[in-house]
Amino acid sequence: MVVEGISGLGLAAIGAGLAMGISAIGSGLGVGIAGEAGAGVLAEDPNKFGQVLIYQALPQTQGIYGFLTGVLIMIGIGLLGGTIGEVPIEVGMVALGAGLCSGLGGITAIGQGITAGAAAGMAAKKPETFGSGMVLTVMSETFAVFSLLVAILLLVGIGLM
Repeated sequence: MVVEGISGLGLAAIGAGLAMGISAIGSGLGVGIAGEAGAGVLAEDPNKFGQVLIYQALPQTQGIYGFLTGVLIMIGIGLLGGTIGEVPIEVGMVALGAGLCSGLGGITAIGQGITAGAAAGMAAKKPETFGSGMVLTVMSETFAVFSLLVAILLLVGIGLM
């Protein structure tokens, strides 16, 4: 299928960019939210830095998923380490869908940051709750993992991987 002014390569490249860009926004906000709460914990007890850092790092994983999806798309269409060939518009559209799927899944990092911030405060008051706080914080990430898996399955299904 040929559409005037639209290329499969362009659509796939947009998908790669959206995968990283949207998930970076989610991760950046999540890390910031957790960091804000963590700073309050550290103001009262600087010895809690290790625990706060672990909670703050968790929302970064959604950004990693978006990065991975973007790189897989770019490799699949030949932008990285390959020869750029003709990318059918259908392939470009599926790659765009995969990028959107992964990128939008990255928005879950915002909820994860909120939970991580609350868990850091909880663990500061009752250190024995650190593990429970980790479980609560990781639960927000489940759907980001599903989004990454769907993105990969889309890329496998269209033959880019």
